[in-house]
Parts: sequence; C-alpha cells; structure tokens
Amino acid sequence: MKYVFSFLAALIFVTISCRNKADHLSQYQQFNDSLRKTYAPDKRTAIYDIEIKFKEDSYLLTGETNLPKAKEPLLARLVGNNDVFIDSTTVLPDQSVGDLKYAVVNNAVANIRSQPKHSGELATQALLGTTLKVLKIKGDFYRVQTPDQYISWVDHGGVQLMTEKDYAIWFASDKIIYTKTNGFVYQNKNPNAARISDIVLGAQLQLISQDKTYYFVRYPDGRTGYVLKKEATPYKTWIQQLKPSQLLVEEYAKSLMGLPYLWGGTSTKGVDCSGFTKTVYLMNGLIIPRDASQQINAGLNVDTDLSYTNLEKGDLMFFGTKARNGNKQKVTHVGIWLGNGKGEFIHASKRVRLSSIYPDSPYYDKANTDRYLGSRRYLGIKDPLITNLKEFESVENITP
Repeated sequence: MKYVFSFLAALIFVTISCRNKADHLSQYQQFNDSLRKTYAPDKRTAIYDIEIKFKEDSYLLTGETNLPKAKEPLLARLVGNNDVFIDSTTVLPDQSVGDLKYAVVNNAVANIRSQPKHSGELATQALLGTTLKVLKIKGDFYRVQTPDQYISWVDHGGVQLMTEKDYAIWFASDKIIYTKTNGFVYQNKNPNAARISDIVLGAQLQLISQDKTYYFVRYPDGRTGYVLKKEATPYKTWIQQLKPSQLLVEEYAKSLMGLPYLWGGTSTKGVDCSGFTKTVYLMNGLIIPRDASQQINAGLNVDTDLSYTNLEKGDLMFFGTKARNGNKQKVTHVGIWLGNGKGEFIHASKRVRLSSIYPDSPYYDKANTDRYLGSRRYLGIKDPLITNLKEFESVENITP
C-alpha cells in the first residue's frame, strides 16, 4: 500500500510540475508576443521572429531578430525566475554577412523582393548609389534594409557588397545626382557612344572629374562612364540649393505624368501609388516611409473632418476602407493634393494621372473620393519618420 501511495504522490507531483511548466511557458509566450508587438509592430521594417518552447527540462529560444535589445526583457525574466534556458536565437546581421555589412546599388534600379528568389513579389526598389544595410546572405540573394527601413531581399546582380572601409571611401567621395526622368551613362564623351547603363531620376554616382559637357563618373563596382552635365548636378550643390516647396512637389509630380503603374516600383521605370509619392518627396530632399499604410502615420493630420478645406498643395491624401463594425481602418492608396481651384490630386493608378474630387471635372474620381480617409502634411514638419536630406552630406549616409 505504501508503494501505491508513493507512486500516486510521484504521479501527482509530475502532473503538477508539468502543468506549472505549461503555465509558465504560456506566460513566457504571451510576454514574448508583447515584445514582438512593442519592438516590431511592422514586419516590413523590423524583424522579431523569436519563439520560445520547453524542451528537455529547459526553455529553448529560437529564431532571429535585427533588434538585439528587443529580446533582452525576455532573457531577463528567464534569469530572474531562475529558469534554465538555451538561447539559440540569431541577431542580424548574422555570420553569413561577415565583414560585408553594406551593399550599394549598382544598377539604375535594384529590384528588392519579398522572398530570396527571382519569382518573389516585388516589395520595393532602390536607386543607383543607394546604400543598403546587409542583414543576411542566402545564396545569390541578400536580405537588406533600405534607408526608409524596409526589409526585403535583393539579388547579387543589383548591388555591390562593401566592407565598412570600402563604404567609408565611397561615402567620402563626391557624387552627382541625376535630375532628369531617365537617361544613359556613356562609355565616352559622345551621346552616340556605347552605353554603360541607363540611369534614372535621383540616382547617384561617384564624381571623378568634369569638363564643360560631361561628368566622368564611377559606379560602386568600379566601372566608369560619362553623364551629360545638363542632366545631372553635383550632389552637394543640389542639396545646398534645394528648397522643398509646394510648387517643387507639383513640378516633380507632373514631370512623372503617364509613368506606368508597377506594384513595388519606386523609380521612373514604374511606380505604385506610394512609390510615386516617395519619389516626388525624395526629389524634395525628404525620405518618407515606403507604403501608404506607413505614410499615413507620418506628418501632420490636416483634414480630420474630411472636408478638404485645410488642404494645401503637396499634402498627401489617403484612401481605403473606413473603420466600421469593429474593423480597423485600412489604407490602400495615396495621392498628392494639387488643389489648383479644381479639387485635383495626382496619383499612380493605372499610370501617374490627375483626378478630381469635383463631379463637374473631366477628371472626377468618384471611386477614390468615396473612400477618402484624410490627409497629412510633410513639408515643413519635423517627424522622426521623415528624414530631411539637408541634415546629411549624402544620401549614402542615410542607412538604417
């Protein structure tokens, strides 16, 4: 009988112990989820893919993050509770990166995809000369973070990997910025010469020398060529003379009229709605969030009553599904208010085109007018989500 009681007592102890461990694990998992929501609420701009499980009498942490401080509270709680744990998480950049912490875009436009494969969805783009932070290398693809914090994958053919030393040399050099919609870099001083590559609005190359007609330039991978001076300007001159304004926003926006719509596009090869607004504001010296659902969180809210009365040229207009029946508002589209007494806005939908909120306008856009969600002002607004390039010597210094 004594042995039966001993067995039952042991069974009860084991059952209670397992239950306690299960309860503790659930508490840790809930706490871990709260850390994910706090430090990485937007998976597009932050990585916190850490999981915690109980295995072989200890807690096992697996996964990866690019935010080392984000997991510290979880480790502190495990230590404070005297729980045995194994931390098998990876902090990005990981060992695959080694000393190659930077990648500088080496093509006119680098296509950055949601997955490390050519068939992956186009998530965003980066222009020639833009610096990316390398987080992981997987075969021919690099997981990178753009200056607007976006995290996705770029193939090796679009960028040049660099060490900190290489990057420092590149960064310290003089640059040109291309100011026309698109054009070419030539092998010699002749517009009929063979082309090195095409080049698009906002792209940068290292400036080696110049004469009356051409800039002699160098690519991140060392190739050299010539750019017509009438199509570009030294970056430092451009940024010093740049005066962001409502009229400049309109000028650049209208210069892109007719540009084709391209999901994930942020260049003059093609743009999606937020890629269009991002490009226009880049040429006004501002790096803004990538997607419409992110852009609505920046700047100053200028139309809380949705009446359009306080809007000024250059304000960003947002469209989508309004909050109702317990469902949150969903932002799916963005454009730029022009006003002009015609209720006009310009946006990328099918192509970059004009629309109007007025029914008597030939550009009347009932579909978007009916789903208008409000507007935000970026010009003249201090916001941590908006990077003013005038505060930096070069775009290449704007790394995550």
